[in-house]
Amino acid sequence: MSVMNVLSLLGGLGLFLFGMKIMGEGLERAAGNRLKRLLELVTHNRVLAMLAGILITAVIQSSSATTVMVVGFVNASLLTLTQAVGVIMGANIGTTVTSLMLSVKLDFGAIFACLGLILSCLPGRFRTARQFGQVTMGLGILFVGMNTMSSAMSPLRDWQLFRDAMTTISNPLLGVLIGAAITAILQSSSASVGILQALAGEGLIPLDFAIFILFGQNIGTCVTSLIACAGTNANAKRAAVVHLLFNVIGTVLFVILALLLPLADWIQALSPGNLRLQIALVHILFNVVTTALLLPASPLLERAACLLVKDEPELGESMRLKYFDERLLKTPPIACEQLFHEVQRMGDIARGNLTGTIACFSEWDEARSQEIEHNENVLDFLNKEITAALVEVNGLDLNDHDTRLVGSLFHVINDLERVGDLSINVLDAARVRVQEEIKFSSKAVSELEELSRLVTEQLDNALEMFRTQSDDAARIDAIEATEQQIDDMVDALRTHHLDRLKNRKCSAKNGMLYMDLLTNLERIADHAENVATSVDHETPMGLWE
Repeated sequence: MSVMNVLSLLGGLGLFLFGMKIMGEGLERAAGNRLKRLLELVTHNRVLAMLAGILITAVIQSSSATTVMVVGFVNASLLTLTQAVGVIMGANIGTTVTSLMLSVKLDFGAIFACLGLILSCLPGRFRTARQFGQVTMGLGILFVGMNTMSSAMSPLRDWQLFRDAMTTISNPLLGVLIGAAITAILQSSSASVGILQALAGEGLIPLDFAIFILFGQNIGTCVTSLIACAGTNANAKRAAVVHLLFNVIGTVLFVILALLLPLADWIQALSPGNLRLQIALVHILFNVVTTALLLPASPLLERAACLLVKDEPELGESMRLKYFDERLLKTPPIACEQLFHEVQRMGDIARGNLTGTIACFSEWDEARSQEIEHNENVLDFLNKEITAALVEVNGLDLNDHDTRLVGSLFHVINDLERVGDLSINVLDAARVRVQEEIKFSSKAVSELEELSRLVTEQLDNALEMFRTQSDDAARIDAIEATEQQIDDMVDALRTHHLDRLKNRKCSAKNGMLYMDLLTNLERIADHAENVATSVDHETPMGLWE
């Protein structure tokens, strides 16, 4: 085998993996929210969840990509662990489509590449068709890479050292380890199974040994999801563990069956003379039978995963993104929606801090003040992380609606972060009032209570408008009317305060604290109005619910 054969083999593998990558990315962009809607519709039933996993993986042509996507969805609270288990099992069946297509003597590379070229050349208004053109182009490149690998490995038939190695190596455990290692390195079961089919198709590996390599490849594909779950929450880690348990149990079962029964002979009888198809049939048999056995037992797999991965204790608001995961950047519409939920969470924290500080001003509570300060740190963290994520998303291929939404989210998170800062100013004023035993007149207290009520109401209405993306004209008018009412009230209260100072009914220290409170509350109302007016009026009401 010459150096050029080795280079051709590596080049073919590169084309195979590159084709799979651009095909998956094209599908995720074309499918977008449809992918999430599909999962939402079918994942309430284990069998339907399995069918969804089969469908998605059959199109993406990568169980690793589907499993990583599922891990990201679980981490972002898009899917529960129970829903994810069925999808993962279905993904293992869906990935067999690739091996089945590779076993057919048809030039799929030319067919899909030509179709992809035609779709990609359509005018810009055919956006979805152009994206599916990327999918089919990637599929074509995948098959071209597979054909290149097959051609590069054909000289191995005449290499005596390789032939001797294949005749002396027959240990099933070694075959499982080889398959697991190759797939773990490539991080693609489709690619490793394709290589195995190419070797078998050239007569370089007998079926009775190839099946053990195939069983190991099912374990090796779990490495990708295990790597993907690093830094995720407990449920996302459990989804990856379920994937591993599924394939390990299936491998143990089939190794025993292959040793006790003439499995290779049965498969050869089904498709005599076609080793590629024989491997594809073993691949299908492995995943279908394992799924049929373990799908009814999926609650036991979940329980085992929960025992292996313990819950992580959380105190108050966690210093992490709950709904967004960087893996979602592969599906821009879903990434935008999840960032929208993160900003909603930020609004809820800011609103909680405002009401908490107002309560502390009325009656000091040290424990509550510490919680507010912790939540303020969370707000600062979210502002930084969401901004970074929005910058990433903004550079993706977004539709018009998502482009406008991302633009508005940039402004909203800044306004909410400022609401948090101003609430801390109110908290500081409350602390000073307690420490220095500053007393306000009953009139001043009632004025502040009324102003606080209006400001809180304004923030509540603004957050509700943002959550529903409502463009209700009456609600917008109410927001503007309340803002004017707050401005008028603050002006009147400042005038009343100056009158109290002139009449020596208020000390200078009290006056400074009172004026600071008015200023901070008024500015919170201003930022609340900004949040309300950030709503994209071209978004249908309730789209994000």
